[in-house]
Amino acid sequence: MSRKSAVSPMMQQYLDIKAQHADKLLFYRMGDFYELFFTDAEEAARLLDITLTTRGQLNGEPVKMAGVPHHAAEQYLAKLVKLGRSVAICEQVGEVGAGKGPVAREVVRIVTPGTLTDAALLEDKETNRIAAVAWSGKAKQPVGLAWASLQSGEFKAKIIPPAQLADELARLQAAEVLLPDQAAAQLRLPENCQPTRLHDWQFAPDSAYTLLTDYFGSQDLLGFGLQAGEHDPAIGAAGALLNYIRHTQSRLPRHLDNLSLETEQQHIGMDAATRRNLEITATLGGKKEPTLFSTLDCCASNMGSRLLAQWLHNPLRNREHIRARQEAVAALQTDYPALQGYLKNIADIERIAARIAVGSARPRDLAGLRDSLFTLAQLRLPESSLLNTLTDIFPQGAAIAERLQAAILPEPAVWLRDGGVINHGFSPELDELRRIQHHGSDFLLELETRERERTGLSTLKVEYNRVHGFYIELSKIQAADAPADYQRRQTLKNAERFITPELKTFEDKVLNAQERALSLEKRLYDTLLQELQQQLPLLQRSAKAAAALDVLCCFALFAAEHGYRAPQFTDYPGIEIDNGRHPVVERQVSHFTPNHTRLDHKHRLMLLTGPNMGGKSTYMRQVAHIVLLAHTGSFVPAEAARIGPIDQIFTRIGASDDLAANRSTFMVEMSETAYILRHATEQSLVLMDEIGRGTSTFDGLALAQAVAEHLIQKNRSFSLFATHYFELTRLPEQHGAAVNMHLSALEEGRDIVFLHHIEPGPAAKSYGIAVAKLAGLPAPALKAAQKHLEELEAQAAARRPQMDMFSLPEDTEPQHQPAEPEPSPTTHPLLQKIAALHPDELTPRQALDLLYQLQQQATAAQEAS
Repeated sequence: MSRKSAVSPMMQQYLDIKAQHADKLLFYRMGDFYELFFTDAEEAARLLDITLTTRGQLNGEPVKMAGVPHHAAEQYLAKLVKLGRSVAICEQVGEVGAGKGPVAREVVRIVTPGTLTDAALLEDKETNRIAAVAWSGKAKQPVGLAWASLQSGEFKAKIIPPAQLADELARLQAAEVLLPDQAAAQLRLPENCQPTRLHDWQFAPDSAYTLLTDYFGSQDLLGFGLQAGEHDPAIGAAGALLNYIRHTQSRLPRHLDNLSLETEQQHIGMDAATRRNLEITATLGGKKEPTLFSTLDCCASNMGSRLLAQWLHNPLRNREHIRARQEAVAALQTDYPALQGYLKNIADIERIAARIAVGSARPRDLAGLRDSLFTLAQLRLPESSLLNTLTDIFPQGAAIAERLQAAILPEPAVWLRDGGVINHGFSPELDELRRIQHHGSDFLLELETRERERTGLSTLKVEYNRVHGFYIELSKIQAADAPADYQRRQTLKNAERFITPELKTFEDKVLNAQERALSLEKRLYDTLLQELQQQLPLLQRSAKAAAALDVLCCFALFAAEHGYRAPQFTDYPGIEIDNGRHPVVERQVSHFTPNHTRLDHKHRLMLLTGPNMGGKSTYMRQVAHIVLLAHTGSFVPAEAARIGPIDQIFTRIGASDDLAANRSTFMVEMSETAYILRHATEQSLVLMDEIGRGTSTFDGLALAQAVAEHLIQKNRSFSLFATHYFELTRLPEQHGAAVNMHLSALEEGRDIVFLHHIEPGPAAKSYGIAVAKLAGLPAPALKAAQKHLEELEAQAAARRPQMDMFSLPEDTEPQHQPAEPEPSPTTHPLLQKIAALHPDELTPRQALDLLYQLQQQATAAQEAS
């Protein structure tokens, strides 16, 4: 886009504005369209599937152009934002024809993935967050993390180790992440995270401190839990984030009413792998259902659904808060149906408040807010400490609702520009202008009757259209007899149209009244928005209270209709669950088999064996789900549950290649396992599924045993450890903290029936061929597998039982007996055969066969002696 001579004034204006937003697509308003030029047009045509054309030339080259209608721009913006692109919206801010040059234009806002407020651009049940990361780039220095949601007014910060950043961003599910340019390449981010890089100076703590104190009108940040020097990384991140919001919104919205410092002790810790494996809000395949969230989400409002997802991703550790939620759920057992009926009619107050904050709320937003606040003020809730707090909040919005009732028509127009928004009686001046507009028809009828009598012309009609305004129409024949004061306005094929001084005066008065009324409505509406902006803290409290009530009613519904019970929290370590169920799976099957769980200070590791598809993974996840739900304040799918102190939940269930990072499945598995072993504590819940299966049998077995023993001896976590290595079932003999349990199955001939019931002791066998049959393996392959299995079992029976590779066999223990003379190397045939071997010339298969032969000969020689 060279800026040489021969550039039109309009294109020069475009190039100047585009230069300031080179990294964004520029929607350049021209009449009824947003136009894009040059490479922006090419990209938009490809991403939006719109027509790419050319218009004029620049430096001898055709100017590529694409455009979208301004009234349909939101759907195109939504698509671009979902693809991770940011868009600068350039509007016409000057009057057309006001000067010799092009109409004045300027960028009024920048639409980025993390700063959306328009309802059409947002997912109804997802919270859209933007995060900022401040880091010096030094490995031992902590990372400052700040995040905000322009829809809810949430604004928080945290200080974490660099290695924990990806897990925190996975928890927040941030749509956009701001990073300092120099440190960006060194930070590990979640998959599919496309960061926005900013200059390092934008994260400077001193300028951030000034910006934050100015924004909150405070002398310092101590009231927010932030101390200069001690919390510089968090302050730098929060300042960079606030500055970015100001840049994209062309203002600082006032609804980010509080900045709070979050600590590790507030929530149950879960890393990114755990959130993925537990399928909280997305399945392992990336789908939105069936997940824990989609199963539980019976909320009546979108606000409630978003809060439910937030509670599931942020289970509490504060038991007083948990018990307050439990008491509320118990109190709502009979009242939730009626309350959900009211909540279904509640508008999305949270997002309406956000649009009020940025000045983009539409008339029907305010009408919905008015009706919702009236509904909330009338709610009557049962008694509990938390519900009493909500009861105190709801009536506070009644005064705002009454103001809106007076100001806004019951059914206002969709757009302010169309008029018909401000209520009758709110402004006497507006009422007078409307009277002139709406009662002009009486004058026109009177004028038409009077003119017909005066002229005697029977075809005379007084009419109006938008192009020509008011006029008197006569047929072609009678037009010749028009009075002298009739001035011709338009000639048609069969009629003539005229204007009179009296009609012209009336037209000026009516049209001027319409223009003045629209202008006055806009002024009154803007003033009303400014009033509401002063009430944003109250609106946000009402929104949060309504969302919390909605989630609590959802919990009450599941407790009443699906047999969920209130869990008990104990001060002693342990997890005891009576007839627990998997909340998601039980909704997908006709019959679900409940199971008990017992982990305590004596038995901290449960070794799970059993056939594939027998239910091991389901059982482990159900324990984690029950623990997680208990810490959200929900009742749980079990007859009873007693849960001791829990600080973190870890899972190592399934893995896949990470090709982008050049990591195999086994490498991913070991990385996740290493993270668990380094971070799990005595109060952690750990789920480990099939550790070591990604490598050779002996390597895998050795690693599995080492990991299990580390969990028992070092971490001492509450662990569920599923494995197919039957050698590990001897762990309880060596470690009293381990216990064997298995998922039962019933064999009928060569078929298998899974009972999904957990029972004491190790499983008898793996049933691998029976499972392969269920999977549809061809009959010849199954038959061959059965034959090979029988041969292997026969060979094993002919030999000594397999030794435990982690301990010496009994016959090698030191014996206090006289040593017998060893056979002479020259006469022992077994040793002669070994001496004659050439290992380098053997294939792996030949070596294995030879090893079996040597073992058989050694066994035979021992039996003969």
